[in-house]
Amino acid sequence: MLPRINKLPVNYVPLSPPYLTVDEEKVLSKVLRSGILALGPYLELFEKSFAKFIGTRFAVTTSSGTAGLHLALVALGIKTGDEVVTSPFSFVASANAILYCGAKVVFVDIDPVTFNIDPNKIERVITKNTKAILPIHVFGYPINYDNIMTIAKKYNLKVVEDACQSLGAVYNGKMVGNFGNMAIFAFYPNKQITTGEGGIVTTNSKKQHGLLKSLVNQGRNDDGQWLVHNKLGYNYRMDEISAALGYIQMKKIKQILKSRKLAAKTYQEYLKNVNNVSTLAKDNEKSKRSWQTFIVMLDKSINRDKVMEILISKKIQCKPYLPSIHLQPYWRKQFKYKENTFPVSESVSKRSLALPLFTLMPKKMIERVCFELEKAIKRSRIIHR
Repeated sequence: MLPRINKLPVNYVPLSPPYLTVDEEKVLSKVLRSGILALGPYLELFEKSFAKFIGTRFAVTTSSGTAGLHLALVALGIKTGDEVVTSPFSFVASANAILYCGAKVVFVDIDPVTFNIDPNKIERVITKNTKAILPIHVFGYPINYDNIMTIAKKYNLKVVEDACQSLGAVYNGKMVGNFGNMAIFAFYPNKQITTGEGGIVTTNSKKQHGLLKSLVNQGRNDDGQWLVHNKLGYNYRMDEISAALGYIQMKKIKQILKSRKLAAKTYQEYLKNVNNVSTLAKDNEKSKRSWQTFIVMLDKSINRDKVMEILISKKIQCKPYLPSIHLQPYWRKQFKYKENTFPVSESVSKRSLALPLFTLMPKKMIERVCFELEKAIKRSRIIHR
């Protein structure tokens, strides 16, 4: 891989900087010189290269992963009065997109090992108004497709995968993004690849592909008539600069995924004998994680906020990943959610901590993070009086 153009500061460990090289610099200059900044050739190139990598027939770029989630739900007919089952342990966008459609969010608690939605708890919340399941591949770990697709088929439900953290994850030999009706990936700078802002929706349906292409572009049909709008659409288009960036990043996707996996493995080796800390669920025969972020779980006896404070003082960035959605201020106020509603999700939210992880992360930097983390844990035990 080519050298970075975004140099890392000395003695500072960022959480998840993007991997950018002179390749990206060259293609962006090319786009700027062309004067074509929207709906140009790189948009189609990026969509086709992404669909080929995932193994789906089609992919439609969007202005963000959030826009992609909303677009997919609209394309599948989710509307006011419908119910969509999803997880409370995710970035807030996955649930917000359901609200954008006027539908009701029905949360189901998570599995304590994978942190994904617990399939064993889904059927008990299904009603006559349930129209879809929106599972999240949390931290790049594939959902239990076998169980979820069985439930979806039994109750005639759509499945929209939030795959925003899981580019490159594999389930039963196939890439995540191949199983449901649609899947959404995101390319914010902290993701495996980046387009700055941006997302993409994958599908194997020619009909849904055509509908997505229209909805993303203000409801226009693909007939060249710019001021004719056949549907209520959105301006969710990805710009040409972002598409060119994504196209170049996809050329390096295998090396990027390999590098991030190696960094995660290095973390696991250093942390396996550290007390009061555990790492995420391991891969198995069916499920292969894609490393978008590296999360550790701290023991209940450790004050996570104190650990974070110490690490940040050592110029090591970290974040509390992820707060449970139903306890976000807006959700508490609007829907009257209280603590202990989804105990597994809330317990994980209180103990999970994101450590720095990025492409070509130096081994010595990982060593330093682990060394400082172990010291911080020893200084952060909760004293019960």
